[in-house]
Order: sequence, then C-alpha cells, then structure tokens
Amino acid sequence: MRQLKWLSKNQLKRSRTKQKIAGFTLIELLVAMIIAALIITPLLGFMINILDNDRKEQAKTNTDQEIKAALDYIARDLQQSVYIYDADGIAAIRSQLPKASSADEKKKFFPVLVFWKRQYISGGLTVGTETDDTFVYSLVAYYIIKDDDSTWSKAARIGRFQISNGYGSSDTAINNTRDVGFQLFNLQDEGTLKTKMNNWTKKSGETYTQDILPLVDYIDQSTTDTTANPAPTCSTGQIVPQFTGSGDQVATDNVKTRGFYVCVDSTNTVAQVYLRGNAFARLQNTNLNFDKDNESKKIYYPEANIRVQGLGFLFTK
Repeated sequence: MRQLKWLSKNQLKRSRTKQKIAGFTLIELLVAMIIAALIITPLLGFMINILDNDRKEQAKTNTDQEIKAALDYIARDLQQSVYIYDADGIAAIRSQLPKASSADEKKKFFPVLVFWKRQYISGGLTVGTETDDTFVYSLVAYYIIKDDDSTWSKAARIGRFQISNGYGSSDTAINNTRDVGFQLFNLQDEGTLKTKMNNWTKKSGETYTQDILPLVDYIDQSTTDTTANPAPTCSTGQIVPQFTGSGDQVATDNVKTRGFYVCVDSTNTVAQVYLRGNAFARLQNTNLNFDKDNESKKIYYPEANIRVQGLGFLFTK
C-alpha cells in the first residue's frame, strides 16, 4: 500500500508540472502579439511602398513606350504625304471631315493633323494575266479626342481616319474601288496650291462609313493655362490646333490641350509633331492636370516630337 501511495503522489506531481510548462499566460500572449506587430507593420509598409513604386514606374514606362510608338507610326504615315493642311486649311475643310456636324462633336473631336498621301502598291493592279504596280491617294486625319466614353481613360486619346480612292474607277462599285465619301482634290481651279487644296469637298450625297479608329490612349488632356501649362508656339509654320481666336481652326476648351499639336509648313510639306502622355491617368481618375512647376509630377508626362518631310510633289500653275 505504501508503494502504491508513493507512485500515485509522484504521478500527480509530474502531471501538474507538465500542465504548468505546456501553457502560456495571457500576458505572454499579449506581449508576443505586440512584438510581432512592431516587426511586421514596418515590413508590410515597406512591401506596400515597393509595390506602389513598381506600379508607378510601370505606368510611366508603358506611357513613354506608347507615345514613342504612336509618334513613329504617325511619322511613317506622314512621310508619304503630298500635302499637309495648316490651320487655315483645317478651318476650310473641317466641315467636310467626320465629327463636324454638331457643336457637341466639335467639342470632343478635333482634326489636328490632316494630309493627303500617295501610297505605292507593289503588284496591286491586275492587267490581263499580269500584275503591275499602282498607287492610291488617301486623305488621312489624326484627331485629338476627349469625350465621356468609359471604354477609354480620363485623359485624351488620338484617333485616325482615312479614306482612299482605291485602284479602279472612282465612280462605280463604291465598295470595291473607293471609300464612301472619297473625292480627289482638283488642281485645275485657279489660284495657289493652298487655295486649291482648301477647296476640297467630300463626295456629294455620300455619308462616311469609315470610323475614327483609336491609335493611342493616355494622351495628356490638360488644357492650356498661362502659368501651370502655357500654350505652345511654333517658330515656323502654323500651329494646329490654334489656341486663341475663333473659328474652326481653334480647338474648344475640351480639346485645347498640349497633348497633341503640330507645326505645319504647307508650302514645303513639313510638319513638326508633338505628343505628351499622361501616366497619371493609369493610376488615378482625379488630379490629372500637368503642372510645369511640379518637378515630382512632370516625370509622369513623357514628351516626344519629330520633324517630318513629306513627298510634296503636287504641282500647280
């Protein structure tokens, strides 16, 4: 009996010791949680900051690449030009272009760069059993667009419109030969080349079926201001769009932006094209305007420009 009592006492003592060693007090748990929070919180903030900076850098990089790619596309297109409309020309033919039939359309769409180009097509013409090279004339217009379409960003975008005369007759089988609304310019009228080109009209009685196709989004939409975003000027040629005055060559406040403008010398078929992107529009929907005095913000507005000489071989008496 004495041995059994001794064994039972020892077993009870061991059980109590194990229970005491295996547990944590509430104070110990609270202290551990506080220490963990002090360590994890700075690390979590650091990781969030890294991810946010990476997101901003990616937005800047993507915008810069898209601006350069769009400028390269426009430059290659413009190299084929035979005539480029300046601000006077835009005012003269704007009513003949898309998105000019109402004040609301004019407020949201402005044709900044408009030109005629001649494009050679290798083997594009079939003569009997043989093929021959040919060319087509096309009217091309690049628009600055700022509307409320939720498909696109809160910034502006650039769209491209083109109509061509095709390979065959310009008056028959429209869908197979020329684009609806196309009519070639007339160089037989009296006056200078500029006067003749400014007299162009689209094909009477036809309504355009071609759309203004998007070229690039996230173009800076900031309107001009005398301090934060001064209006640009041109050393040679006419600036398009014009920022002051009245008439169809002057953009409305909605698209009076430095994000896309050109300096045009119609006489020499030369245009200097300027683009400015807006990476902030990828990151947020408010506070998107450019400020030239805010150095930390300016890096989110990549700029690029290029001077292009067109073919320019139209002659007139």
